[in-house]
Order: sequence, then C-alpha cells, then structure tokens
Amino acid sequence: MVRCLSLSQAKKLKHGTVLYHRVNKNADGTAQRWRVNGKVKTWKRDSKRIQVPVKHGLYGHDYITENSLCVLSLTEPKKKKVR
Repeated sequence: MVRCLSLSQAKKLKHGTVLYHRVNKNADGTAQRWRVNGKVKTWKRDSKRIQVPVKHGLYGHDYITENSLCVLSLTEPKKKKVR
C-alpha cells in the first residue's frame, strides 16, 4: 500500500523531486509522475497551509495544497498485472 504525502514531507520538498499520482495512471498502467516545479510556499499565520507548484508532461501545471496531499506519494505504486 502506498502512503499519502504528509504535511511535514510536503514542507521538505525540493525543486525537481518526483511525486507519483495515486489515482491517475498512464496508458501502460504505471502511475503518473509529477515533478516539483518551484519553491514550497508556507504561511506564518497558518502553519497547516501549504502550496507546492508541480508539473506533469509538457503543458500540465498545477499546485498541491493541504487539501490534495493524499492524491500524491513519494514512492511509486506497483504496476498491476494485466492478464
């Protein structure tokens, strides 16, 4: 079982770190790879708030927030066997 990305792990992410999407899959059944594309943004007043810029492919850009941490993980899930 692949674990969700925790808030403390997300705060330690660096530019270029590869994350694996737990829901979206590629055509061959492997997990989509998302790369951290910038600096992690945190807030002083609310320590639970976070914003991480990520990139997928050529044109896919998005932000990870504290609400969407469980969609990504640091470890690659195993590929399901196709019969």
